[in-house]
Amino acid sequence: MKILCVGEALIDMICTDKGKSLSEGDHFLKKPGGAPTNVAAAIAALGGKVELAAKVGNDPFGKQLIQVMQEFGVSTRWMLADDSYFTTFAFVSLMEDGERDFVFNRGADGQLSREEVDAIDLEDVSIIHFGSATGFLPGPLQAAYQSLLQKALQRNIFISFDPNYRHLLFPNNTRSFIDQSWNFLKACHFFKLSDEEAMLITGATTVKDAATILLERTSAVFTITLGKEGTLFGFRGSTSIIPSIPIKPVDTTGAGDAFVGAVLYQLCNRSLDAIKNLTADDWSQIIGNGNKAGARTCEYMGAMEAFKHLNNQIFQ
Repeated sequence: MKILCVGEALIDMICTDKGKSLSEGDHFLKKPGGAPTNVAAAIAALGGKVELAAKVGNDPFGKQLIQVMQEFGVSTRWMLADDSYFTTFAFVSLMEDGERDFVFNRGADGQLSREEVDAIDLEDVSIIHFGSATGFLPGPLQAAYQSLLQKALQRNIFISFDPNYRHLLFPNNTRSFIDQSWNFLKACHFFKLSDEEAMLITGATTVKDAATILLERTSAVFTITLGKEGTLFGFRGSTSIIPSIPIKPVDTTGAGDAFVGAVLYQLCNRSLDAIKNLTADDWSQIIGNGNKAGARTCEYMGAMEAFKHLNNQIFQ
């Protein structure tokens, strides 16, 4: 059985001139990215069978994204290259005050259409992972997300969700992001939130209160990542903290995606009924292994570079 990840594939342009804004910076590091793209790479690195459904431009950057995924072992037959749109770019710089200067140059990723995802053969797909807030922006990808969610529900496919909230994508319309997130939170079987996302979506002022609301309003197994403190695990009316492992962090980019990829990798060869029968102890082990994958990712610079060092031996 295989996992299908759907959403954004893009190029991150990271300003390497420390403390400078995008307008002031002269040097940029080009990195393949996109949250579901990262998750797919992590799954493949661990040895899982995975496909990525995404749209890129038919340009050198889109070709690079496809090539990188193929090198990881991700099936790219649903990575579609479009002649009419350029590959999406995200420009990021870390300012001296700690704030991020961010410009999202959206292109092909938002053009993945409902008709294109409806053409995907789901016969041997055991898990579908929805993993990017860009899927909640207006456009074809938004409709594609909704259509694929309904197909997954109809076919009794395990649904995973990670909203990957970026405030700069929703500067004046956070309500839309929250409402669309609840639609997925109530439908999915597993979701992962950061502590910031958990409080934003629930309206709570503490992670503990957010977890209580999520337990009341959803039936999914869920996690709230807490950085070096580990992961809050919600399951059948109760919560617990699953600790992480001590590391010397170099770069936290992609840690959450590695965590999700590791969790899904451990579930991919189980039926939905078998997953539903997993105990709290079973899930604790799965999430603990996910914590290990996320932590190990932080030991390297850049998500894709880190994923090259992922394998299932880290679970031992």
